[in-house]
Amino acid sequence: MLSLASWWNTLKELRWYLLASVVIFTAGYVLGNNWSGLEQFVLQQLQGLEGARNQLMQSDNQELSFFVFIFYNNAIKAVLIMFAGIAFGLIPAGFLLVNGMVIGFLLRVMESKGVDIAELVVKGVLPHGILEIPAILIAGAYGMKFGMLLLRKWFGKRERRREVSLAEWTKRTGAGAVWVTALLLIAAVIESTVTLWLMK
Repeated sequence: MLSLASWWNTLKELRWYLLASVVIFTAGYVLGNNWSGLEQFVLQQLQGLEGARNQLMQSDNQELSFFVFIFYNNAIKAVLIMFAGIAFGLIPAGFLLVNGMVIGFLLRVMESKGVDIAELVVKGVLPHGILEIPAILIAGAYGMKFGMLLLRKWFGKRERRREVSLAEWTKRTGAGAVWVTALLLIAAVIESTVTLWLMK
């Protein structure tokens, strides 16, 4: 179940949930990038990260400190989201929406300050984001699938003939968490070294 082939087959089964993850994340980005009424909410989400960033910048070994913080922060949240479908899949969906809003808001603020957005994306997002963002989208898809299976179980709806059982999906989610964590581990290494160096 931990093999790459098994995981790939699971991702193919998740294709509609992955599409939903992309749509929700994109909707969050559009909201954050265009609707000024959300600024206060997004700023509240960023306050804790800004304080942590200032502390990490004062560390003797910035790369290691950033790596540990980024990896644990992302990995813990991603794994929790994968199993958070217990709330009908709303928590994973909300997580994706907020993350999209934060990115959209930050890019809008940077652009208003005259920052070259294309350069910012290439140097500050793409190196690690090419792995981190898909990992987050996958985690959200797992969580929403979990929520759908719980809905069917709790409300007595018969499972579709080919639909996986809740117990089986829990096992698959555990295996998927290993792969998602591996992606986030690599992304954290890149973000704490390559991205940090490029943004300096």
